[in-house]
Amino acid sequence: MKKKIAIVLPYKEIFSKNYAGAASIWVKDYNDLSKLSNDTVIYGNLNKKLKPITNNFKNLILKQSVFSKNKIYINSFYKDYVKYKFDVIEIHNRPEYLNFLINRKIKSKIIFFFHNNPKEIRGSKTPSERLLILNNTEKIFFVSKWTMGKFFEDLPFRSKANCEILYPSIKKPNKFNKRKKKQIVFTGKLNSSKGFDLFGHAVIEILEKFSDWKAIIAGNEPREKYNFKHKNLKVYNWLPHQKILDLYSESSISVVPSRWEEPFGRTSMESAANGCATITSARGGLPETFNNDLILKKLTSKKIFLVLKKLIQNPKKLKQIQLKNFNNLVHKIENLVNYLDAVKSNLLQKKINISKNIGPKILHISNFNEKNNQRLFNISIASKLSNGFIRNNCDVINFSYRNYLSQKIFPNLDRDILEINNNYKPDLILLGHNNILQKNTLFEIKKKKTKISLWYEDHVANYGPNWRNNLSLIEKNNDLIDSYFITTHPDVIKTKISRNKLNFLPIPVDKNIETLSIYKHKHRYKDLFFALSHGVNFGGLRQNTKDERETFLNNLIKVGKNINFHVLGINNDKPKWNYDLYKEMMICKMSLNLSRGKPLKYASSNRIASYVGNGILTFIDEKTKFHDFFSKKEMLFYKNEKDLSEQINDIKNDINKINKISACGKKKYFEIFNNLIVSDSITHKTLGSTPKYKYVWSK
Repeated sequence: MKKKIAIVLPYKEIFSKNYAGAASIWVKDYNDLSKLSNDTVIYGNLNKKLKPITNNFKNLILKQSVFSKNKIYINSFYKDYVKYKFDVIEIHNRPEYLNFLINRKIKSKIIFFFHNNPKEIRGSKTPSERLLILNNTEKIFFVSKWTMGKFFEDLPFRSKANCEILYPSIKKPNKFNKRKKKQIVFTGKLNSSKGFDLFGHAVIEILEKFSDWKAIIAGNEPREKYNFKHKNLKVYNWLPHQKILDLYSESSISVVPSRWEEPFGRTSMESAANGCATITSARGGLPETFNNDLILKKLTSKKIFLVLKKLIQNPKKLKQIQLKNFNNLVHKIENLVNYLDAVKSNLLQKKINISKNIGPKILHISNFNEKNNQRLFNISIASKLSNGFIRNNCDVINFSYRNYLSQKIFPNLDRDILEINNNYKPDLILLGHNNILQKNTLFEIKKKKTKISLWYEDHVANYGPNWRNNLSLIEKNNDLIDSYFITTHPDVIKTKISRNKLNFLPIPVDKNIETLSIYKHKHRYKDLFFALSHGVNFGGLRQNTKDERETFLNNLIKVGKNINFHVLGINNDKPKWNYDLYKEMMICKMSLNLSRGKPLKYASSNRIASYVGNGILTFIDEKTKFHDFFSKKEMLFYKNEKDLSEQINDIKNDINKINKISACGKKKYFEIFNNLIVSDSITHKTLGSTPKYKYVWSK
């Protein structure tokens, strides 16, 4: 099987169990869990006497030469590249390898990992070298924010899209060691850069003061010599990685007091993950290794001694910190592996197939109720229509113009809509209950062959609240609007809009919104439900507002003395919304659909969808002519208050009949007015598409 991915380690990196450094451990841990391991070859230079950690390792053996071993090493890899043509090459911490391959004009996609300060590595020290790396890699990963920050020093920007932090990570230990020894551990290079001298002086003093405590040191440094001795101090020259982890597991405290700007600090992460109370300096990337409560603000032997002393003298606090570190692993190997696999898998794709739209693209400019925190989600025609478009295989962008205007200090709606139109190229721009765009904007949109429609739900006939203003609003720029959809039948309005542009818009139901079957609810003790408000966006009751619905209701209550009414929105009883509205409906047997203004053909409050669609028997004025769609087995029709009162009294105690009408009404409403049908009527009428459904209102 052809290998698709090559990982190139630094040639001095010992990819062997007992001598693995940070980069080798990184690659080994990733390789163990990666789904791409079988597609990957790991390249390194290893003494023949040593066994590699993984089976997919290829050893690049270097012959003796006066030339740079790094150049011989990467040239040896290049020969394999010519042979295998890897799709992805992952290089660790050696920019000079990357530069060599760039000069050879390889076609592989390159991922580069910085494990150290880029400004101190040959090949990335200067801004121009780093810009070259930026421009020739698909991804650059850094082991910490600190390392990434160093890379961007002296550059004219502070980030790039192909640059990310991918922390060294580990697998969470299976369990916390409850039998931790009274033991302090230091691992790593035994030099002053690592703060070993500071640790040594501090720990000797601690061991003198607390005779029941011990200390372990694991590491070496031939260039610096220290002679810290104590009967309770044990020094190991070097330990394999697994034994280091075992040491952390059995120890109580770990100290990482680096003077050096640590690129990350694996010892810090690993000791904390194994339940050590880990004391660190604040240098480089050390603060990013885990959520540390023991960062040394001042790095001295005395300070290390005082922190150790405090922990030893407070066993309860020591245990709390140990458990906190163990239980709150920040950098999990599973997350790293999944992320890096996803990056590589995308790079391995030769082509990305972008399917053609299977339905029209629609920019729906309406009020999607963000400003009201979705208080009106269940009566929002805008949302129901968009849902219907999507389920009919349309691609939809919802643009909430009210939220847009409230969020902008200096809004320029028309400019931004034109930019969206240029970017998205919709087939249809649908103005939802607004006509807010300027004439020039509509003209520019029409140039792109985009159709424009408008739907509107308030009164536009010559009776009812604000009808003149509403009609003037939708008549504006009517020569540029292709079609209109209004919730009153076009026959009853007089307008300068061309009649062939006008269409009826039923109040739609949505299967995910009108989900109740109230007729199945057993505990309904109220006879008739009605909810009144003075504007859904206002959300309450206005003082000194004359509303003919209140007159009707007061007359109904007066003649219906034996009826148990449940009326919201009068007598200072505030309206209810969303699920609170549903809860009120569920205690009632029947509902009243009553709109403001004179009853007109097909005109209805949008609450009708909430009532009938949720399975509650609904009364509506016969002048609305809803009997064109519903029989008396599905909905009941009244002439006036007296007639309505008599019908309620006749049926209120016959719960079986009420339930039957309620169930049939819900079924019928979903059959003829669901949002798939209503939204399809808009695309059919505006775009001339083939209708998917029968529109019973277009007879």
